[in-house]
Amino acid sequence: MLFLVVALLLLGIVVGSAAYLPWPVTLVLGALIAVWLLVFAGRERRRRNRTRRA
Repeated sequence: MLFLVVALLLLGIVVGSAAYLPWPVTLVLGALIAVWLLVFAGRERRRRNRTRRA
């Protein structure tokens, strides 16, 4: 859960600073955070399915 909070906080910082950062930097940082969130969601879904079967 802490990873999710940190990822969303970083996403908010990147979106807020998008006016000051060059576009390529903003896009790369946004993509990295999106990948981080997708990995988190996949791991949570896999963990939830494992506990449901047991």
